[in-house]
Amino acid sequence: MTLRKRYTVLFFGVIAQSAGIALVVKSFLGTSPISSVPYVLSLIIPFTFGQTTFAVNMLFIMGQVVLLRQKFQKVQLLQIPVTIVFAFFIDIFMAIFANVLPEFYLWKLVVLMLGATLVSLGVALQVIANVLMLSGEGIVYAISQVFRIDFGKVKTAFDCFLVLSGVLLCVIFLPSIEGIREGTLLSALV
Repeated sequence: MTLRKRYTVLFFGVIAQSAGIALVVKSFLGTSPISSVPYVLSLIIPFTFGQTTFAVNMLFIMGQVVLLRQKFQKVQLLQIPVTIVFAFFIDIFMAIFANVLPEFYLWKLVVLMLGATLVSLGVALQVIANVLMLSGEGIVYAISQVFRIDFGKVKTAFDCFLVLSGVLLCVIFLPSIEGIREGTLLSALV
């Protein structure tokens, strides 16, 4: 596959993942672990879910640079424009799905599973493209490389850290826990 085709596959993967994240949120059963902090932040500060996603992902990129230092590959700076696209389309899909308001639990599960499936498709397309890591995986990779810990173990711990951070933000700034429910666990498993 040519480099151009690989970046096209990456682009469509990012779009699918953005749509999936928006649907997971619209299920009202929780967000995915990686989106828990940006979603909660969007409820606390006057920025959209996409904008807070962009900000959090920029912190992940800065973390990679700090951790990897000279080993940080310059091509990974392309995570920045990809994150702009990702965040923009999260907001677009949140608007498109504004009227998705499932009332019955079964319909909430259907929306959640459709969203989780789109997220999975998006991640699969990004892996197939094999051109760069998105910042959520990039920071996990950096941690696993620097501390010589298995990627899967770091990913699980990092997801748990993000979910707990989201809960802590809710406890401090909101009257109830928002965006973190059983759908958060189901999203992680799917």
